[in-house]
Amino acid sequence: MDSNTQEPVISFKDANIINGESTVIYGMNMEVYPGDFVYIVGKVGTGKTSIIRTIIAENKLGKGSANVCGFDITKLTQKQIPMLRRSMGVVFQDFQLLMDRSVEDNLSFVLKATGWKEEDKIAARIKEVLEDVGMEKKAHKMPHQLSGGEQQRIAIARALLNKPKVIIADEPTGNLDSETADGIMHLLSEINKEGTAIVMVTHNKEIFDNYPGRVMVCRDETCAEI
Repeated sequence: MDSNTQEPVISFKDANIINGESTVIYGMNMEVYPGDFVYIVGKVGTGKTSIIRTIIAENKLGKGSANVCGFDITKLTQKQIPMLRRSMGVVFQDFQLLMDRSVEDNLSFVLKATGWKEEDKIAARIKEVLEDVGMEKKAHKMPHQLSGGEQQRIAIARALLNKPKVIIADEPTGNLDSETADGIMHLLSEINKEGTAIVMVTHNKEIFDNYPGRVMVCRDETCAEI
């Protein structure tokens, strides 16, 4: 990947990451380019999720500079936060699907909430992303009728809806057995090969041994690439 010709999708410079009132990481530098696969690893409480929260503008930046998908995180207005989040996909450990509606309605809800109006285009995009994750036959199922791995595939389909520049995944395999986790990692790798950057928090060393990427380690109030 020739970084010189591309703008990073995420860039932190001398950034202090905060959680509540406390600084959990000092002076972090990180650049994520299109097509990168970056792991953020470290023990519990070392600030991994705080980095994710900063990227999606849930946490403010303590010090330094940060740019995410073209947005200056230090100058972000309330009005810009939904626009920032629309330019990325987010996948959580616990899936966060709406349990009172079908898979199709979960995805339709997100598209309508992000400004899609035409029903035929909504239906076509939902069909596309479900095919991308191998779940095209599950559109009419309710989330509780799906296994954990299937629910996570739907969550990844949801993250792909608006063709994001980057997918942020916070322990996406944390609630899955190793075989199912392997399927999810294979899927994320395929999405990554298509050019979507992925930033993934994990504590599972086996995953980043089997699916290589850049690795940033959080420890002793720092986070740096190894």
